[in-house]
Amino acid sequence: MRRLTSAFLGVLTAIGIFLLPSAPAAAAEVNLAPSATASASYTSPWESVAAINDGIDPPRSNDTVNRRWGTWPQTGAQWAELTWASAQTLRSAQVYFFDDGGGVRVPASWRLQRWTGSAYADLPGTYPVAADAYNTVTFAQVSTTRLRVVLQSGQASVGLLEVKAIGENGRQSGWNPPGNLVTPLNEVWQHQESTYPNLYGFRNYGWDQIMANRGSINYCVRWDSGATVSAALRDQIHAALARQFKKWMDVMRGHNNWPYADVPLKVVGWAVRDRAQLQWNDNSVDIYVGDIRENAPQCAQACGRFFNQGGTYPNCPGGASHHYDMSLWLTAGMGGGAGGDWGQRLGSEYFVNSLNADDIHILLHEIGHSFGLDDFYDWTPTGVCCFLMKAGSAAQITEFDAWMFRDWWRHLKSRYGY
Repeated sequence: MRRLTSAFLGVLTAIGIFLLPSAPAAAAEVNLAPSATASASYTSPWESVAAINDGIDPPRSNDTVNRRWGTWPQTGAQWAELTWASAQTLRSAQVYFFDDGGGVRVPASWRLQRWTGSAYADLPGTYPVAADAYNTVTFAQVSTTRLRVVLQSGQASVGLLEVKAIGENGRQSGWNPPGNLVTPLNEVWQHQESTYPNLYGFRNYGWDQIMANRGSINYCVRWDSGATVSAALRDQIHAALARQFKKWMDVMRGHNNWPYADVPLKVVGWAVRDRAQLQWNDNSVDIYVGDIRENAPQCAQACGRFFNQGGTYPNCPGGASHHYDMSLWLTAGMGGGAGGDWGQRLGSEYFVNSLNADDIHILLHEIGHSFGLDDFYDWTPTGVCCFLMKAGSAAQITEFDAWMFRDWWRHLKSRYGY
């Protein structure tokens, strides 16, 4: 999709001042669950087993915003499992139960099992059963390719909202792409260097934003639509954005001294033409009304990194913690998308209709642009054909997209002291 940005790759000349992380994230342990594939004994047709390792911390056991894994109407022993492509070293696990107060309740009991290579073996430990909290089990260090959570139902069916598998992060210190991708990756980087003369001088990539925040990202939603938004829809929009952004961050976990196990995303503001469109009265986000730029509502310029690339926000209402690094610009009737250092723009109807999709592929593509990834309208690197950043050829982040993304970190990490 074509990027509509007046500031991408060097049009803005201001050089940002960035705070370096005081130290890399702890190398000892990390949640390894997001890199696994989830499966289950049974999943209710309206639920999703992918919920158990999507990295979203539930607000409560009766979570009505994010995806859940539930087994109604099945009862008895049910299981959900994480499978990795290679053996992982694990030391503990944290499990958050799904309990809607009706057909799905916390289990009567549960246990963890590891795959030995030929059978499942129970992991000894103390197994608490609590709602509205993570239930932690610590065990002697094990190496396995599968971790299974076995739930025994009590008064109703059972389910899970999130599973964390805690172990060694296996952080890699170097650059080691698969051999078949070395040539196309070099072609891509050479093309970028020749096409964008200020590629290294530009200082507002997504990388810069995360590093300036010491491992987090803030968003503003530009609601460029006449439709109303309920509190429930607002929360679903926030959750869907966080899940999609996290897919790119998961590409970096443990790779080439990337310092963060997780990069939390927070929506700090909504911009709208008419306050009556937003059907909530809580103060969970700042609300900006009637501030029009590019014929669309926007959050305060004083709070936007695009407008304040020095990294300070002296005139932002609420202070620097209320600043936003990017905008999710949702425009009624828009087809396709646009992306750059300022954020991502796509159709509001498309996004709302995709809230429960595993991959909102237009948004994923545009987030790639925010981190510097290019379009491939007129050429294709040697030996690859179909990938997310080649619009229309893939609907999810592919191995080649992941390695292009990592290549940006390889070339820019020295500016942050790595």
